[in-house]
Amino acid sequence: MRLNIPVLLDSSPHKTAGEAGTATPGLAAAQNHDRDHVDDPSQPLPGPAPVFIHVGATPISEAEIAREMQHHRAPRPEQSRADAARALVVRELLRLEIERLGLAQDAQPEGAETHEEAAIRVLIEREIDTPEPSEHDCRRYYEANRERMHAPDLARVRHILLAAAPADGYARNKARELGEQLIEVLKLEADRFSELAERHSVCPSREQGGDLGWIASGETVPEFERQVFRLKPGLAGLTVESRYGHHVVLLDELKPGEALSFADCRARIAGYLETQVRQNALHQYLNILAERYEVRGLETLEAA
Repeated sequence: MRLNIPVLLDSSPHKTAGEAGTATPGLAAAQNHDRDHVDDPSQPLPGPAPVFIHVGATPISEAEIAREMQHHRAPRPEQSRADAARALVVRELLRLEIERLGLAQDAQPEGAETHEEAAIRVLIEREIDTPEPSEHDCRRYYEANRERMHAPDLARVRHILLAAAPADGYARNKARELGEQLIEVLKLEADRFSELAERHSVCPSREQGGDLGWIASGETVPEFERQVFRLKPGLAGLTVESRYGHHVVLLDELKPGEALSFADCRARIAGYLETQVRQNALHQYLNILAERYEVRGLETLEAA
């Protein structure tokens, strides 16, 4: 059985399940089971949640999967359910192996770690060897990816932020409509940008006529950067949408980042290659555990 490690290990609190799509029978069963419990959470659930997945003798119920789904954002609930199920399978595989090796008592949490996280760290440090990449490996990667080895691109940007909350569809539509109106005005009267920024923008940059100055990749929110760094200098013909609302954008200048030498990139390349090696080793290790403890039902869920 092949396990998808990046998804399995990712259970960040900010992730939420997707809402689109049609629920599979197992997902619907779990949702109905939990819904029956909403009216009075103090009462026991009316019956056991259905179980389609086992790790050894341990059942992973649809109720557990439904609760885990809140940590796995996906375009469709079926994908969120599969990601949540894989995460629970991996957690149980690691728990069983920690128990078999008697490592729990040796685990001392560091920083904000829970005891479970500390035990997993001890297990991985003991069982997975991650060799440091050699100078040859780093230099070979550099030569194969020279075009990507450059300082961050820079953009001189002015903008007018028309704010709207992410979940407020009406407000976002109104912000887009106003942005399109302002763009039409600016196509005819470009010198009015500062005036319109002071009047309409909710960004503090309105005090400077909307001027953000030079921004580098990684300094603003990703969805804003993805669009801005693809623009040609001048007024953007459409609004740029971000989590904050819609932006009317004027790109004054774009400067591609300067090429970096191998010495400039050596540490970053080594870190990247080490991470790749660790991920591959973790893939192999978890697949060994999946065979040892016999994971049943996960492939059927993923196929669904």
